[in-house]
Amino acid sequence: MKLKKIFLTVCVVLVVVVPLFSMFFRDGLILDMAGIHLDHPFSKKVKVEENYIRVDKNQNNVADPLDIVNAARKEVENRTRYKSAYYEGGYPPDNEGVCTDVIWRGLAGAGINLKELMDQDIHDHTSLYPRVGGKPDPHIDYRRVPNQYVFFQRFAESLTTELIPYDSKNLAEWQPGDIVIYLEGTDHVGIISDKRSKDGIPYLIHNIPPFASEIKLTSYKHPIVGHYRWKY
Repeated sequence: MKLKKIFLTVCVVLVVVVPLFSMFFRDGLILDMAGIHLDHPFSKKVKVEENYIRVDKNQNNVADPLDIVNAARKEVENRTRYKSAYYEGGYPPDNEGVCTDVIWRGLAGAGINLKELMDQDIHDHTSLYPRVGGKPDPHIDYRRVPNQYVFFQRFAESLTTELIPYDSKNLAEWQPGDIVIYLEGTDHVGIISDKRSKDGIPYLIHNIPPFASEIKLTSYKHPIVGHYRWKY
């Protein structure tokens, strides 16, 4: 009888407690990283206007911001392994990378060569870039978060860093293909997805150990210091 009670208790924990914990811990971070996106059952649905730019410079019949999202999402679909390393030529293998690799790979989907653009600006304005140390290195410079931060500050549209759940006006300022940067606590960067939770919060496509994932933006518990939109 005692063993039966223990067995039933374990079953309850596995069937009820673990799923609930997974759903509510850091806004569903665990499930999101596993590719399972669930909304809180009692949250109300918020309609957020899709006002991303419809420009299609690469003429593939898909808006460039969505090209960026689709290319970045391939990192998630491929479970690109997080690995920080130095690569001759600057490009890591397709199956590995870090958070900054999500950015250049995403932008490449819209025909934007981030490495080429950053290498040139770092060469021309070396002193502006904090992770260069006065000696440009095209094998790594464009893959450093502080350097991407400076570059987007200079060449992208700077937007609000305030994120307000259920506020449709505020949430409409967060659109697919936008780039967010974190420098407090840890250096990190990611791309805003075209997916949203019921409360209007967008998802973030990024890469942290062990692999690339798509999570609710509020699940990453560090302050956003930069929110940018490419000037298409």
